[in-house]
Amino acid sequence: MNPVPVAAERNTKTAVAASHSLRLQTLAGAIAFFSHMRRLVFLLVLGLALKCSAEDLPLYRPALIGKSPEAIINRIDEKLLLKAGQKDAAVMFSAGVEKTGELKWSGTYRGTPDSKLLEQEVLRVLANAKMIPAVRNHLPVSVVFYGTVLFEVVDNKPRLRIFSNQEESELKKESDFIGPQLCLGGDSKFSGLHYPSAQQAPLPVDGTVDLWLKIDASGNLQEEKVVKESPPLLGFGDAALDDFANAKFIPAFRDGKSVSCEITLPLYYKPEK
Repeated sequence: MNPVPVAAERNTKTAVAASHSLRLQTLAGAIAFFSHMRRLVFLLVLGLALKCSAEDLPLYRPALIGKSPEAIINRIDEKLLLKAGQKDAAVMFSAGVEKTGELKWSGTYRGTPDSKLLEQEVLRVLANAKMIPAVRNHLPVSVVFYGTVLFEVVDNKPRLRIFSNQEESELKKESDFIGPQLCLGGDSKFSGLHYPSAQQAPLPVDGTVDLWLKIDASGNLQEEKVVKESPPLLGFGDAALDDFANAKFIPAFRDGKSVSCEITLPLYYKPEK
């Protein structure tokens, strides 16, 4: 038997196998390359989508009551209030609005005389209400919403209005004015209300402070001062100044545009249990 053809046949088979292996390696490399490219393209598209999504949001937007079924205005039973005997009344409230629009906490205060029924109804609906979330620097942000509920009886019919501010002059004019909203997180360094030290307030009593704030059209705090504190000389005013010193706000809005403003916030300090 001639060994030359056998060797040639072996070489041919080896070459074919090598060529087949090379093609498989090339194909595997191509698949890996395109798989990697698809992953890069996906990440790029995702990044662009997120960027566009953020840019679609405005620079600033206050938390808004909205018109959904979960909105406060649509959940207060004004006919029931009228039937229960509620007369003309008003009550202020504040609420922590999460980035999702859900309310984390809420409370009412400074109700007019004979506003108990209205206050109870407002507290009831705030427990499960939802709002349009606030936006600062194109990103959703948690805020404190400050509002006022007005209930009137006109020609034996109930009239309900909710204003997004607590300034007496604005409420009287029924202005299209949304007060500034304290930001919780983001570039705001506000971390809550801190009760005065034991050295300042040796007796555990409730304290209140009316804090005047000057805020520019970008939501930056320009000035602050204590208008009133009770009880005096127990450090509640100083605590309020420290608590708000590095706070940021959603700026006030008038007729749909951000504006500078001056407001007075009521603050309530309670001793730790």
